[in-house]
Amino acid sequence: MEFIATNYAPIMFAGLICFLLLGFPVAFSLGAAGLTFGFLGIELGVFPSSVMAWLPQRLIGIMANDTLLAVPFFTLMGLILERSGMAEDLLDTVGQVFGPIRGGLALAVIFVGALLAATTGVVAASVISMGLISLPIMLRYGYDRRLASGVIAASGTLAQIIPPSLVLILMADQLGKSVGDMYKGAFIPGFMLMGLYVLWVVILAIFKPKMVPALPVEARIYREANGNSGYISLAVVMGISTIVAIFLANHMADLHTWWQGKEVTEVATDEKIVTAMCGGTFIAFVLASFNRIFKLGLLSRLAERVTFVLIPPLLLIFLVLGTIFLGIATPTEGGAMGAMAALIMGFARKRLNMSLLKQALASTTKLASFVMFIMIGATTFSLVFQAADGPKWVEHLLTSLPGGQVGFLIVVNIMIFFLAFFLDYFELSFIVVPLLGPVAEKMGIDLIWFGVLLAVNMQTSFMHPPFGFALFFLRSVAPEKQYVDRVTHKVIEPVTTMQIYKGAVPFVLIQLVMVGVLIAFPGIVTGALDKPVVVDMNKVGDEMLNQLNDTGGGYGADNPFGAPEGGEEGSAAPAPGAQQPATPDTPDAPPAPDAGAYGSDDPAKALMDSLGTAPASK
Repeated sequence: MEFIATNYAPIMFAGLICFLLLGFPVAFSLGAAGLTFGFLGIELGVFPSSVMAWLPQRLIGIMANDTLLAVPFFTLMGLILERSGMAEDLLDTVGQVFGPIRGGLALAVIFVGALLAATTGVVAASVISMGLISLPIMLRYGYDRRLASGVIAASGTLAQIIPPSLVLILMADQLGKSVGDMYKGAFIPGFMLMGLYVLWVVILAIFKPKMVPALPVEARIYREANGNSGYISLAVVMGISTIVAIFLANHMADLHTWWQGKEVTEVATDEKIVTAMCGGTFIAFVLASFNRIFKLGLLSRLAERVTFVLIPPLLLIFLVLGTIFLGIATPTEGGAMGAMAALIMGFARKRLNMSLLKQALASTTKLASFVMFIMIGATTFSLVFQAADGPKWVEHLLTSLPGGQVGFLIVVNIMIFFLAFFLDYFELSFIVVPLLGPVAEKMGIDLIWFGVLLAVNMQTSFMHPPFGFALFFLRSVAPEKQYVDRVTHKVIEPVTTMQIYKGAVPFVLIQLVMVGVLIAFPGIVTGALDKPVVVDMNKVGDEMLNQLNDTGGGYGADNPFGAPEGGEEGSAAPAPGAQQPATPDTPDAPPAPDAGAYGSDDPAKALMDSLGTAPASK
């Protein structure tokens, strides 16, 4: 028994693993392990029985957590957008833009995946939408099945890291950090990961062009009556929008200065990107609207189509991320506005009815309940684990690793990578992250950077063969049997499960490369955060003393306490009955009392004593 009591924390953790291996749902495994080892620990005298009395208050705290309200809001927004046909329009339009070049359809899937990630934040909705729409087109025109499967699954998982990501909300909650800061830190890494995907497709287009053929001429539907492609006017509109965006980005500090009425010298990078992008998009929308209203004929069909299709998702990006980054709204408020805007867009496009709305609400309720039950189980487990000094055991285990911070980060990321084979990001966020966060903080690691790093690593949980959820989502919509294509009337071979697995492997390696890049260059995350305000307390104390003591040593004109009644400003009036203080010209003046001229109850003296500064001599 003594051995069990001494090693209670590692035994408890091993017990949780046993519950999970037996096949119980994660939420119930966590709760069962917590309650079982809680009552057993009380019987063995490991901790007092009062530990279990804290549990109801902890559970009430979960339900009172405002931050977690963002989870159902963003989920509802993503599901409504997926059912309103926005993904279909984006894939159709962006595919026409990039189609004429080799790998163009794959590039379109990546860019649309990034846009869906920045508006929905739901992996399942992105993967299923792109699998239903893009996969048949890519198979129709001869794309390699492995690449087509891998690029769709990987692009859908961008919703894990590009804000507004659900995993970032959970990560911020578990690490005790702001969701807005987590979003700011993940913004640039998310689009860098998208850039690595693009680079991989470009490499294949150069060295293995047969894997990524271009879209044939007959499949390019947005052509002019005279046969022109319409790219020139599209390039002009994009050029004007880019010039406006660059101008806004370079003069963002000046705009803040004008708006706030005080000088602003630095603006966060993510804020520049979002605001500049929205400004450039607004100019393109104005040009396209004038061209359509007044029938000027200056823009091609392709240019108009691209402009009007890209406006809704970019508007949502500004409404959600822009308001969060600008400090106008909290993530919860941004999610609520995004859900309302998605509802309005869905009904305005006449693609959303009450049946689809009920489906979206039901799916949102299921996911929110899933998160709540996991949090209840995780809270029960962590309460008992902390009472058994589990965090100290984890800390001693990880701080003794060789290599300091780098060694800790490497071991933690290897552990997360292998756990992701069996657990998804919800389970990892609630089981592992609370144990690692305090250790990382004690080692001097920035928790925002640490959270983004783990989020990128957890992204692989969706791509791991054979248990990756993104692969399951794609398998559910990929063709399992031969079928006749409705456009070309050719027989299309099915996509096998092994082809999906093989296609995912290169993108898992790319995600691991991104993890290494973030470890080597933490400034990618921390550089996007607001600079911390450093307050010099010594300087503050000196300024307060200067206000309290003028050059004459009395109550100056700037003294917040003012001149005492009966005395003149700049001199201290004696209390009734008190001895008149001696002047330097009086040789036999008695020494000043220890309490000083202020008196023992003087608030100014008490303030100076708390600052550790003696009052000026009278």
